[in-house]
Amino acid sequence: MRQISDKGQVILVTGAANGIGAAVAELAIARGHRVMLTDVDEEAVLARARELGSRAAACARDIRSPEGWSRAFEAAEASFGVVDVLVNNAGIIHTGHARDLSPQQHRDIVEVNLLGTITGVCTALERMTAQGHGHIINVCSMTAFLPLPGYATYCGTKYGLRAFHHSVAIEERDGPLDFTIIHPPSTRTGMLDQEMADPSCAISFAEKSYAPERIAEAVVDAVTTKPVEVVFPPLAGRVQRIAGVFPRLMRRVIPMAEARGKRQREKLLTAPTTAPPAK
Repeated sequence: MRQISDKGQVILVTGAANGIGAAVAELAIARGHRVMLTDVDEEAVLARARELGSRAAACARDIRSPEGWSRAFEAAEASFGVVDVLVNNAGIIHTGHARDLSPQQHRDIVEVNLLGTITGVCTALERMTAQGHGHIINVCSMTAFLPLPGYATYCGTKYGLRAFHHSVAIEERDGPLDFTIIHPPSTRTGMLDQEMADPSCAISFAEKSYAPERIAEAVVDAVTTKPVEVVFPPLAGRVQRIAGVFPRLMRRVIPMAEARGKRQREKLLTAPTTAPPAK
């Protein structure tokens, strides 16, 4: 087994300007790793890296671009050395029912969430195999198991990503790489704010949402423990993973969850805003 240096590992994180990616970068650095933050928002990701200090660096790039992926790995190598761990976290969503989204909106979701991640995995496969070690962590979604109204194409990309991830892991079973896929539930990021504004996405509020720092713990823990797959919450996530196999069951259960989400969303929208206490 390869020994980890006293400088920790070199981790490349996508979608790191905010949300889960930013939380992953911060926690990884706190645990002694070095992190290359990447994001399509150049100003935000550079600012985030500056906040995190000398064990962080940043570069801007679009995960849909193969050339951009190569530049990200090269930037990480120039700053810290070869990339030990890739955390594929970047993703987008256009909310709304499938019939209401434009063809371009459907295409955007597929190109970023699925094809962009596939491009990153393939780039990492080549580079990490050549260096003789590496760990690919794909941050997916619990929607990889559940057909949710208001998320049809988004769910499709996550179903596809899970199948791609495990297929590649099996293909590479005799190679030097490790593979982990992590499925967060509803997470309190800018994406959830977007969903709050769209009543078609009310099902997001049917269950408890999690802080991005909670998801980051699972991601950074996985750098060391290298689990095959992680679901959230641990027990309920396992139940949902099994239940999602049965479409007739989903057609009965999901509408009830959606109704609960609508009620909860209305409560959140009408709840009085409490000013934070003075410091």
